[in-house]
Amino acid sequence: MGDLSNEQPGLSASRRESDEPGESGQSPARDYDRILGVVEAITIVTRSCPNGRVVAAAKGALEAIKTGGSDSLKQQAYFVLTAIQGWRGDRAHQVHRSLSLYLDPKD
Repeated sequence: MGDLSNEQPGLSASRRESDEPGESGQSPARDYDRILGVVEAITIVTRSCPNGRVVAAAKGALEAIKTGGSDSLKQQAYFVLTAIQGWRGDRAHQVHRSLSLYLDPKD
């Protein structure tokens, strides 16, 4: 059988995030407490999650949002929130919290 790993070889979440330089060319300061916008949160999944299937789902969600506009935001946010359930770490918690608050602002 082939490799059934969901992770892309050689790309850990921390490595992928560090590839995003700030304005000065250095790694941006980590602010994991900030609530993200829906499109920003989904975009972060495509750049930071080590699971290739989850990244593909997030990319599909962004395409669906481009096509469907704001009418598709809640549905796509829900799909991505469901897909990232196994993703762990500070960035994952930030994305999860941001999408959860968007979908159910009472929390």
